[in-house]
Amino acid sequence: MATVTTVLGPIDSADLGVTLMHEHLLIGWPGWEKDPEAVFDHRREIDLAVKRLEELRELGVRTFVDPCPIDIGRDIEFAAEVARRSGMQYVAATGMYKEDLGMPTHFRQMDADALAEFYVREIKEGIAGTGIRAGVIKVATSSPITANEEKCARAAAKAAVATGTRIITHTDEGSHGPQQLDIFESEGLKPWQAMIGHSDGSADLKYHDELIRRRCYDGLDRFGLEFVQPDRLRLGTLAGLLAMGYADRLLLSHDAVGCFLGRRPREIPAQIQAAMARWNYGHLHRDIFPLLRDAGVSQATLDAVVRDNPRRFFEGEELPPPEDAIARSQTRQGAAV
Repeated sequence: MATVTTVLGPIDSADLGVTLMHEHLLIGWPGWEKDPEAVFDHRREIDLAVKRLEELRELGVRTFVDPCPIDIGRDIEFAAEVARRSGMQYVAATGMYKEDLGMPTHFRQMDADALAEFYVREIKEGIAGTGIRAGVIKVATSSPITANEEKCARAAAKAAVATGTRIITHTDEGSHGPQQLDIFESEGLKPWQAMIGHSDGSADLKYHDELIRRRCYDGLDRFGLEFVQPDRLRLGTLAGLLAMGYADRLLLSHDAVGCFLGRRPREIPAQIQAAMARWNYGHLHRDIFPLLRDAGVSQATLDAVVRDNPRRFFEGEELPPPEDAIARSQTRQGAAV
């Protein structure tokens, strides 16, 4: 058992329960707060967020991990109030977003050691004088990884090694996960201390197999975000990885956003609106898991993926080399002869 830091204080890893590993309450692109037309009704959005998380609790979810980094709208006091009112266990992040959409110059000018020190302070002492501490570190990279993104990834690994904190990543289009691992391991981080996120942007099982054989956690965490990747490919990828015997290496979520800070687009194309119809916190439980059960995936397997895997991730349990499902089956057959 280990301690997991939530915005309302530490909890035992055994109490995490069913966990969504990559969701967001708020996202705001840098500069949104300077725009007079970017109206944000703080009280209304808190009430809506509380309602959404209460509905999620009714589906059986107990922990909501929000790896929103420092630079794209993170509001730690907003998160704490929503957690308090909804009863959801909420884990917040430190870290930096990718260079093209975040990483303000103030932080970009720091070297890796200075950034790591900043991350450690948010983990150990709290965020912006609130005393509310980060429980994970976010790393985000582009395709290819830029020099500044590599620096931030190195800072994250240094801070993770110093504090025992886990890393959750963003990858573009399900790529460069192995390169992220190369950076982390060069700084002394163990691969099972990282979740390589948005891997479901790739339907190539060879890519997933490479990640899993390196003994990290594989994040299939954008279910419902169909204008990036159709869910039919995510489902096929997940089913294939389960058939390959990799159920204990997978972490699931949606990367859904409750509120975008800033101006609303004046017109959202109907095609994109339709593709976003199921991009919400409950999509896995309402839509995806029934399909998997119909396809023969047991409830016990689904429970292990969404309950046991997050617990093991936060506990830092070493992942052994993955077993090959076909070899395991042949071993059983041989024993039965």
